[in-house]
Amino acid sequence: MSDRCAHLTAAATQRPEPSSVEGCEDCLAAGERVWAHLRICTDCGHVGCCDSSPNRHATVHHEQTRHPVVRSFEPGESWMWCYTDEQLSA
Repeated sequence: MSDRCAHLTAAATQRPEPSSVEGCEDCLAAGERVWAHLRICTDCGHVGCCDSSPNRHATVHHEQTRHPVVRSFEPGESWMWCYTDEQLSA
């Protein structure tokens, strides 16, 4: 896995507008604030909660849309994860 996947390379310059700046858009829509950490989809800007959160909305978004890459939406973090190739980019 020394080669960076094409999805991460393409996502490196993508900066979509976040769907929510208040938190996980799906949790908020359900009237919940139960997320641990937030992720943003580099294709469309969907803000979802991480897999350590009860609802795992970032992964659910990937499963529904097949958008491959999320970036951390936490202050001071810029890493990305490719669901398709299961690769992390720091």
